[in-house]
Amino acid sequence: MINRPRVCEKERPLSLDDRLIRDAATLGVVLSPPDAARLIALTGELAEWNKTHNLTAITGPEAMLTHHLLDSLAIQADLAGTRIADAGTGAGFPGLPLALVNPGREFTLIDSNNKKIRFVTHAVALMGLKNVIPVHARSEALKPAKPFDTVVARALAPLPRLLPFVAPLCGRHTRVLAMKGRWPEAELKELPKSWQLVSSRELQVPGLDAARCVLVLQKR
Repeated sequence: MINRPRVCEKERPLSLDDRLIRDAATLGVVLSPPDAARLIALTGELAEWNKTHNLTAITGPEAMLTHHLLDSLAIQADLAGTRIADAGTGAGFPGLPLALVNPGREFTLIDSNNKKIRFVTHAVALMGLKNVIPVHARSEALKPAKPFDTVVARALAPLPRLLPFVAPLCGRHTRVLAMKGRWPEAELKELPKSWQLVSSRELQVPGLDAARCVLVLQKR
Protein backbone atom coordinates (compact mmCIF):
# COMPACT_ATOMS: atom_id res chain seq x y z
CA MET A 1 0.00 0.00 0.00
CA ILE A 2 1.44 3.35 -1.04
CA ASN A 3 1.16 6.15 1.47
CA ARG A 4 0.46 9.33 -0.42
CA PRO A 5 1.36 12.65 1.14
CA ARG A 6 -1.63 14.49 2.53
CA VAL A 7 -2.43 17.63 0.65
CA CYS A 8 -3.16 20.48 3.05
CA GLU A 9 -6.16 22.50 2.12
CA LYS A 10 -5.51 26.19 1.70
CA GLU A 11 -6.61 28.20 4.69
CA ARG A 12 -9.72 30.10 3.86
CA PRO A 13 -9.31 33.88 4.12
CA LEU A 14 -11.03 35.43 7.09
CA SER A 15 -14.35 37.12 6.48
CA LEU A 16 -14.50 40.85 7.20
CA ASP A 17 -16.49 40.10 10.36
CA ASP A 18 -13.90 37.64 11.64
CA ARG A 19 -11.01 39.91 10.77
CA LEU A 20 -12.69 42.79 12.59
CA ILE A 21 -13.18 40.64 15.71
CA ARG A 22 -9.55 39.47 15.60
CA ASP A 23 -8.01 42.90 14.99
CA ALA A 24 -10.27 44.72 17.45
CA ALA A 25 -9.07 42.30 20.13
CA THR A 26 -5.49 43.51 19.59
CA LEU A 27 -6.78 46.99 20.47
CA GLY A 28 -8.33 45.68 23.67
CA VAL A 29 -11.87 45.77 22.26
CA VAL A 30 -13.96 42.60 22.50
CA LEU A 31 -16.58 42.40 19.74
CA SER A 32 -19.35 39.82 19.62
CA PRO A 33 -20.17 38.36 16.18
CA PRO A 34 -23.48 40.30 16.05
CA ASP A 35 -21.73 43.59 16.88
CA ALA A 36 -19.02 42.93 14.30
CA ALA A 37 -21.76 42.26 11.73
CA ARG A 38 -23.44 45.58 12.62
CA LEU A 39 -20.20 47.46 12.05
CA ILE A 40 -19.53 45.75 8.72
CA ALA A 41 -23.12 46.53 7.71
CA LEU A 42 -22.41 50.16 8.59
CA THR A 43 -19.52 50.30 6.12
CA GLY A 44 -21.67 48.65 3.45
CA GLU A 45 -24.38 51.25 3.95
CA LEU A 46 -21.77 54.02 3.84
CA ALA A 47 -20.50 52.67 0.50
CA GLU A 48 -24.05 52.76 -0.91
CA TRP A 49 -24.71 56.31 0.27
CA ASN A 50 -21.31 57.38 -0.96
CA LYS A 51 -22.32 56.65 -4.56
CA THR A 52 -24.65 59.65 -4.51
CA HIS A 53 -23.63 61.71 -1.47
CA ASN A 54 -19.80 61.74 -1.56
CA LEU A 55 -19.36 61.12 2.17
CA THR A 56 -15.89 59.56 2.24
CA ALA A 57 -12.81 59.14 0.05
CA ILE A 58 -12.28 55.64 1.48
CA THR A 59 -14.50 53.28 -0.46
CA GLY A 60 -13.14 49.70 -0.42
CA PRO A 61 -14.56 47.28 2.19
CA GLU A 62 -11.13 46.36 3.60
CA ALA A 63 -9.96 49.97 3.61
CA MET A 64 -13.13 50.99 5.46
CA LEU A 65 -12.54 48.25 8.01
CA THR A 66 -9.03 49.51 8.71
CA HIS A 67 -9.32 53.27 8.22
CA HIS A 68 -12.79 53.78 9.68
CA LEU A 69 -13.66 50.95 12.10
CA LEU A 70 -10.31 49.91 13.59
CA ASP A 71 -8.93 53.45 13.53
CA SER A 72 -11.97 54.55 15.54
CA LEU A 73 -11.75 51.72 18.05
CA ALA A 74 -8.06 52.42 18.65
CA ILE A 75 -8.92 55.18 21.16
CA GLN A 76 -11.36 53.11 23.22
CA ALA A 77 -8.96 53.04 26.19
CA ASP A 78 -8.62 56.85 26.17
CA LEU A 79 -12.31 57.64 26.74
CA ALA A 80 -13.28 58.98 30.16
CA GLY A 81 -16.65 59.68 31.75
CA THR A 82 -20.11 58.99 30.39
CA ARG A 83 -20.83 61.98 28.13
CA ILE A 84 -18.78 61.89 24.93
CA ALA A 85 -18.82 64.39 22.04
CA ASP A 86 -17.45 63.63 18.58
CA ALA A 87 -16.68 67.03 17.06
CA GLY A 88 -16.64 67.03 13.26
CA THR A 89 -17.84 63.44 13.14
CA GLY A 90 -18.19 63.39 9.33
CA ALA A 91 -19.89 60.12 8.39
CA GLY A 92 -19.86 59.04 12.05
CA PHE A 93 -16.28 58.15 12.84
CA PRO A 94 -15.03 57.55 15.45
CA GLY A 95 -18.37 58.14 17.20
CA LEU A 96 -20.52 55.32 15.79
CA PRO A 97 -18.08 52.40 16.39
CA LEU A 98 -17.27 53.74 19.87
CA ALA A 99 -20.95 54.13 20.72
CA LEU A 100 -21.61 50.52 19.72
CA VAL A 101 -18.97 49.16 22.12
CA ASN A 102 -19.91 51.60 24.91
CA PRO A 103 -23.68 51.22 25.40
CA GLY A 104 -23.43 52.75 28.89
CA ARG A 105 -22.09 56.04 27.55
CA GLU A 106 -23.96 58.78 25.70
CA PHE A 107 -22.44 60.02 22.44
CA THR A 108 -23.23 63.34 20.76
CA LEU A 109 -22.07 63.34 17.13
CA ILE A 110 -21.64 66.86 15.76
CA ASP A 111 -21.08 68.04 12.20
CA SER A 112 -21.95 71.13 10.19
CA ASN A 113 -22.42 69.13 6.97
CA ASN A 114 -26.12 68.29 6.69
CA LYS A 115 -25.77 65.31 4.35
CA LYS A 116 -23.25 63.70 6.69
CA ILE A 117 -25.50 64.16 9.71
CA ARG A 118 -28.39 62.71 7.68
CA PHE A 119 -26.27 59.62 7.09
CA VAL A 120 -25.33 59.44 10.79
CA THR A 121 -29.01 59.66 11.75
CA HIS A 122 -29.81 56.86 9.28
CA ALA A 123 -26.91 54.76 10.59
CA VAL A 124 -28.05 55.17 14.20
CA ALA A 125 -31.44 53.71 13.25
CA LEU A 126 -29.84 50.97 11.12
CA MET A 127 -27.59 49.87 13.98
CA GLY A 128 -30.27 50.20 16.64
CA LEU A 129 -28.15 52.55 18.76
CA LYS A 130 -30.00 54.14 21.69
CA ASN A 131 -27.03 56.14 23.01
CA VAL A 132 -26.28 58.46 20.07
CA ILE A 133 -27.53 62.00 19.47
CA PRO A 134 -26.72 63.39 15.98
CA VAL A 135 -26.41 67.19 15.95
CA HIS A 136 -26.28 69.36 12.82
CA ALA A 137 -24.22 72.33 14.00
CA ARG A 138 -20.78 73.84 14.25
CA SER A 139 -19.05 72.78 17.45
CA GLU A 140 -17.99 76.33 18.29
CA ALA A 141 -21.61 77.51 18.12
CA LEU A 142 -22.99 74.97 20.59
CA LYS A 143 -23.84 75.77 24.19
CA PRO A 144 -24.34 72.47 26.00
CA ALA A 145 -26.12 72.53 29.35
CA LYS A 146 -22.97 71.09 30.92
CA PRO A 147 -19.49 70.24 29.64
CA PHE A 148 -18.77 66.87 28.07
CA ASP A 149 -16.46 64.45 29.86
CA THR A 150 -14.53 63.63 26.67
CA VAL A 151 -14.43 65.40 23.32
CA VAL A 152 -13.02 63.44 20.38
CA ALA A 153 -11.71 65.10 17.22
CA ARG A 154 -10.39 62.97 14.37
CA ALA A 155 -8.32 64.82 11.76
CA LEU A 156 -10.53 67.88 12.16
CA ALA A 157 -8.00 70.72 12.14
CA PRO A 158 -4.51 71.67 13.36
CA LEU A 159 -4.42 72.09 17.15
CA PRO A 160 -4.30 75.92 17.18
CA ARG A 161 -7.61 75.94 15.22
CA LEU A 162 -9.11 72.79 16.71
CA LEU A 163 -9.04 73.83 20.36
CA PRO A 164 -11.06 77.06 19.89
CA PHE A 165 -13.59 74.98 17.90
CA VAL A 166 -14.17 72.54 20.75
CA ALA A 167 -13.72 74.97 23.68
CA PRO A 168 -17.49 75.59 24.14
CA LEU A 169 -17.96 71.84 24.67
CA CYS A 170 -15.33 71.66 27.38
CA GLY A 171 -15.08 72.31 31.08
CA ARG A 172 -12.05 72.35 33.28
CA HIS A 173 -11.92 68.54 33.54
CA THR A 174 -12.91 67.66 29.96
CA ARG A 175 -10.42 65.49 28.08
CA VAL A 176 -9.95 66.41 24.43
CA LEU A 177 -8.69 63.48 22.36
CA ALA A 178 -7.03 64.81 19.22
CA MET A 179 -6.46 61.96 16.78
CA LYS A 180 -3.48 62.68 14.56
CA GLY A 181 -1.22 61.01 12.02
CA ARG A 182 2.43 61.76 12.61
CA TRP A 183 3.54 63.49 15.79
CA PRO A 184 2.40 67.14 15.30
CA GLU A 185 5.49 68.88 16.61
CA ALA A 186 4.84 72.18 14.84
CA GLU A 187 1.22 72.28 16.04
CA LEU A 188 2.26 71.66 19.63
CA LYS A 189 4.65 74.61 19.49
CA GLU A 190 1.63 76.81 18.70
CA LEU A 191 -0.59 75.30 21.41
CA PRO A 192 -2.77 78.06 22.93
CA LYS A 193 -1.55 79.03 26.40
CA SER A 194 -4.95 78.24 27.89
CA TRP A 195 -4.49 74.54 26.99
CA GLN A 196 -2.03 71.87 28.12
CA LEU A 197 -0.94 68.50 26.76
CA VAL A 198 -1.73 65.94 29.47
CA SER A 199 -0.54 62.77 27.76
CA SER A 200 -0.10 61.12 24.39
CA ARG A 201 0.50 57.73 22.85
CA GLU A 202 1.11 56.09 19.52
CA LEU A 203 -1.74 54.09 18.04
CA GLN A 204 -1.01 50.76 16.40
CA VAL A 205 -3.95 50.17 14.07
CA PRO A 206 -3.90 46.64 12.59
CA GLY A 207 -3.45 46.67 8.84
CA LEU A 208 -2.79 50.41 8.69
CA ASP A 209 0.66 51.22 7.36
CA ALA A 210 0.69 54.82 8.55
CA ALA A 211 1.60 56.70 11.69
CA ARG A 212 -1.19 57.36 14.19
CA CYS A 213 -1.19 59.01 17.59
CA VAL A 214 -3.66 60.47 20.05
CA LEU A 215 -3.05 63.56 22.15
CA VAL A 216 -4.95 64.15 25.39
CA LEU A 217 -5.44 67.86 26.12
CA GLN A 218 -7.19 69.84 28.84
CA LYS A 219 -7.87 73.46 29.63
CA ARG A 220 -5.41 74.94 32.12
